[in-house]
Amino acid sequence: MTKPIQARTRSRRRNRIISPVRRRFGLRTRLTFTFALGAAVLSASLAFITYGLTRQNLIDQRENSAVSRSIQNADQLTTELPFATTPSDITHDLDSLPTPNDAESLLHYQGQWYSTDPLSFSERLVPVNLRILVSGGQPARMRTEFLDSLQLVVGVPLTGLGGEYYETVPMNDLERTLSGLAYTLLGASLLTTLGGVLIGYWASRRIFAPLLDVGTAAHSIAGGRLDTRLPVGADPDLDLIAIPFNEMAQALEDRIERDARFASEVSHELRSPLMTLAASVEVLENQQDEMTERAQTALGLLSADIGRLQQLVEDLLEISRFDVGAITLHLEDVVAVEMVIQAVSILGGGGVAVKFEPAVGELIVRVDKRRFGRVIANLLDNASRYAGGATAVIIARQGDMVQIAIEDRGNGVPEEERDIIFDRFSRGGEGGNRSTDRGVGLGLALVDEHVRLHGGRVWVEDRIDGDQGARFMVELPIVNPPPIATDIEEPAR
Repeated sequence: MTKPIQARTRSRRRNRIISPVRRRFGLRTRLTFTFALGAAVLSASLAFITYGLTRQNLIDQRENSAVSRSIQNADQLTTELPFATTPSDITHDLDSLPTPNDAESLLHYQGQWYSTDPLSFSERLVPVNLRILVSGGQPARMRTEFLDSLQLVVGVPLTGLGGEYYETVPMNDLERTLSGLAYTLLGASLLTTLGGVLIGYWASRRIFAPLLDVGTAAHSIAGGRLDTRLPVGADPDLDLIAIPFNEMAQALEDRIERDARFASEVSHELRSPLMTLAASVEVLENQQDEMTERAQTALGLLSADIGRLQQLVEDLLEISRFDVGAITLHLEDVVAVEMVIQAVSILGGGGVAVKFEPAVGELIVRVDKRRFGRVIANLLDNASRYAGGATAVIIARQGDMVQIAIEDRGNGVPEEERDIIFDRFSRGGEGGNRSTDRGVGLGLALVDEHVRLHGGRVWVEDRIDGDQGARFMVELPIVNPPPIATDIEEPAR
């Protein structure tokens, strides 16, 4: 049972853009990176400011509290020391001062030093510069390190007694608090940056969604769906792109349809007089024995040119059907090997070997046999004209595709011509010799159109066996491809 499929027109795309030396990131990636960078800079700035202000406030608070308490304790000592008559009384007065659990006090009075804990805080641990300031009658504070910890030392002169009072407060707990705050702010900055990445990714998808629609529409037009248009009116800003795009697509569709109608009408108009000319030439050929040698030569040239012109008209009609979407495929499931063997035996005169592995013999493809026969015929005819004929047709499997290779021993196809030879009216460097070439440059273009209409692709490459010549490859999808057989080694016994 055959299944008709309405063909769609297609414009063959060529990559004519020279790749830049340095690959750049895409717009979405750059927008996402911009959001991430902005979030990172903002969060880092806020974290730095927050940490700086918090650190300064905590240190100022700790120092002010220590200074205020030291001044109060110094005033208390100024009141009590005149009534202390023994060293034990002085030590008792020093121990009775209100200080935090982790603070220590030191007193210099009447030439003697008294400490609440001589092992932790003694006169040797008081910075010299601080002692000079306090002994000169000026209260002072200084941060210093001793006993493997950062300490705040506050000194207050005892007015009227000639003494000095010192108090030390450890700052390690404050440093630990600030370190914890720094790690917390760093984590918050990282989370904020991650949030910026996610927001940037989401925003890039939303922002560039219309551009993706433009790309999809352009791809559809390039694939032959010339009636594709972008929606207009949803967004005034996007209409600045959508309206010119639609106008361009409409102009392109009109131009292609106009050219296709022109080619079709010209071809139809030429068929009738060509048939008349061909019939007339045939009559003359039947009587060419009665003609002079010069007339026979002229008749031969005329017959060759009429045949060439007839082929051109038929190919133009076929191309115009592709352009206007008037091609209808009648698909059938056929065994690929049998189809190729039959086509080669009929069109290649049976002189071209068909090679394939036994596993390929049962592969099924879905094709229009008449049109795919035209593909084989055109490729064999191309090899005959430019390479002295095909040497072999090789059928192989590549994944879920079946590949048909037609090899010859010609001069091959240069790298720069391997794409353009499938363009219309392009015959490459081997074509164009009027004395030996009757082609018009549409055979390979029709091959490309037919193969792509069947969901496959065609290309040309060098022969893989190293011999001189070209290898034209046709690739078609396999219908319900069987699993690829693999060799399984039995375990050694």
